[in-house]
Amino acid sequence: MDIKKQVLQQFGQHASKYVSSQTHAKGKDLDLLVMLALSENHSSVLDIATGGGHVANALAPYAKHIVAYDMTPEILASAESFITGNGHQHIQFVEGDAEKLPFADHSFDIVTCRIAAHHFPDVHSFIQESYRVLKRNGRLLIIDNVAPESDLLDQFYNTVEKKRDPSHNRAFKKGEWMHFLESSGFTIESMYTFPKTFAFDEWFKRMGQSDQVRQELTQLMLEAPYETHHYFRIQTSKQQIMSFRGQSALIQAKKEV
Repeated sequence: MDIKKQVLQQFGQHASKYVSSQTHAKGKDLDLLVMLALSENHSSVLDIATGGGHVANALAPYAKHIVAYDMTPEILASAESFITGNGHQHIQFVEGDAEKLPFADHSFDIVTCRIAAHHFPDVHSFIQESYRVLKRNGRLLIIDNVAPESDLLDQFYNTVEKKRDPSHNRAFKKGEWMHFLESSGFTIESMYTFPKTFAFDEWFKRMGQSDQVRQELTQLMLEAPYETHHYFRIQTSKQQIMSFRGQSALIQAKKEV
């Protein structure tokens, strides 16, 4: 099964969990994204891979036009119920692929994408399409989980995420994101990083995986070398994983021409 089919299956089955997930619903990263998006007068926003709709919902009081965009119908329906339930009636909900945007060139002041790009099979197409639909001086605000710069730690983190969630493609390093964006014509304006502590039970259960997969993940973390345990702050109790720490990054990039 290819990544996009896995995304449709995985997120379709667990759509409501992404509205209620505290990892997605709140966070300093979301607060900062809203502040950066509001730093200038922007009337049109495209939120790519809207998921539970938390970015679109947070920006709804401030933007004249917001498109909440996602490829999974069930996710989009959950986001619409959540956002309209909060009284926001000016949001447009559109189903589609992040790598093939059905919007005209120079359509949006702001494009956002939060905690989703690690599912995209072709992140380059997503970046190029984001660049295309932005107006001149428009900004792309990306938040995603990022892998460590160390190849060893990068491999461990992506292996863990892929085992837990088959729809995971790759969490990129911060340096890779910088290269991708600049190569596509963007100017990097700022980057912020955030530690993310994952409570193992909640993080695992959100995917609806089997007990066998849980045990495999537990063993993988328990048997990891000291450097890996230290970096990811893996916390254990009675041979069970209690939590570990990752990192996310918010990158603000500008289309100057």
